Amino acid sequence: MKKILLILALVGSAFNSFAQTKDELDAEKASKNDSIAAIQGRVDAIQAQIDALPGWKVGAFGTIGGSFSGFNNWYAQESPNNSAGTIGFTVNGFANRNESKYFWRNALTLNLNWVKFDDKDDPDDQSGFRQATDVFNISSLYGRKLSEKFALSGLVEYRTTILSNFNDPGYLDVGVGATWTPVKDLFVVIHPLNYNFVFSSGDSVFESSLGAKIVADYSKEFGALKFKTNLSVFQSYKSSNFSNWTWTNSFSYTVWKNIGIGFDFGLRDNKQEALNYALTTLGDPDATFDNINNDLQTYYTLGLSYKF
Repeated sequence: MKKILLILALVGSAFNSFAQTKDELDAEKASKNDSIAAIQGRVDAIQAQIDALPGWKVGAFGTIGGSFSGFNNWYAQESPNNSAGTIGFTVNGFANRNESKYFWRNALTLNLNWVKFDDKDDPDDQSGFRQATDVFNISSLYGRKLSEKFALSGLVEYRTTILSNFNDPGYLDVGVGATWTPVKDLFVVIHPLNYNFVFSSGDSVFESSLGAKIVADYSKEFGALKFKTNLSVFQSYKSSNFSNWTWTNSFSYTVWKNIGIGFDFGLRDNKQEALNYALTTLGDPDATFDNINNDLQTYYTLGLSYKF
């Protein structure tokens, strides 16, 4: 009986010692985490001071997405012998300068995607990659500050595709007005005097016109998460048929070093493009602005991201 009691006492002592050691380690870990949080807070404060300094701020982040697959004699599907794949990337770059009396913001958005589906049993099937998404946008905004939140500004923005039909159509907005900066990372452009130049070849439905330009752009970082959203609207004074808007969004979450997960999606409404598609691609000779289906245009890319 004495031996049993002695063994139980030793076991209990061991458990108690383990519990004390674990509690001590947990307490030490908590204090270290508090120290790390305090250090990170000081680093973030210094970075905020650096960001507030005048001069050029240049950066970029992007998303790379892709998938590949192959099937041989997979009889459960309509095309048992095929190879398929998608590949694409998005780049969001900026070069900004902020001084006491003026600012100058420059931005680039590039989104390119290709897809393939090769049915090996169909000799007429296209086996290579085909263009899927083609977005190119570059803009430059200069503002002369009236106060910390308001500035007189001028904007030049160009949008087109580059893989095919470069500058056909192409859109060039040139305008003047005011820019409102309610918070640090948000700017809103309101230009009541803006000319929308539309470039296209041959006989087409595209037409340039005078109108108003509104742009809202917001970029922010929350730790490992970085995102950018941009809404660009042109409202034609000549006809609503010549108006258009584009809304793009980019998200990047860093997992390890500069590598992470990225997601991009965009929405666009452009009645001139819808009518041109109905006439030239669908071959509908009776298509007009009044009877076409002007469906919402969308795209998205999901994949690995890299922060430059």
